[in-house]
Amino acid sequence: MEAEARKTLAKIGAAPVENPLTALAELAGEVLAFKNILAERVNLLDEIRYEGNTGEQIRAEIVLYERAMDRAGSLLANIARLNIDERLAAISERQADAVIAAIEAALAHAGVTGKAATEAKHVAARKLRAVR
Repeated sequence: MEAEARKTLAKIGAAPVENPLTALAELAGEVLAFKNILAERVNLLDEIRYEGNTGEQIRAEIVLYERAMDRAGSLLANIARLNIDERLAAISERQADAVIAAIEAALAHAGVTGKAATEAKHVAARKLRAVR
């Protein structure tokens, strides 16, 4: 069973999660998008129930939408509880600090000092802000 699961994962290109915080945020986006798609489907329904062989039945779209709302709520609560936004911001800040330190080291190594070094840092800062 495990070998079969590995083959299936390899076939679909499943890769290890390198940043679980980003992956969780991306998953939340997909969950909310799916919930919204289901909401559109539910809004198109004329009736939420129908008569089946065993009596009155609820439409599958309603059940799926209810599940999607529940899962979206749970996932968003987990994200809020884990302070994912703050953690991602902290990661971005550390990355920016590392880039700035690298730029400063490269300028110093190249002998660029004073006003030229300051201007180069400002240009780098503008470029980095534009990427965000």
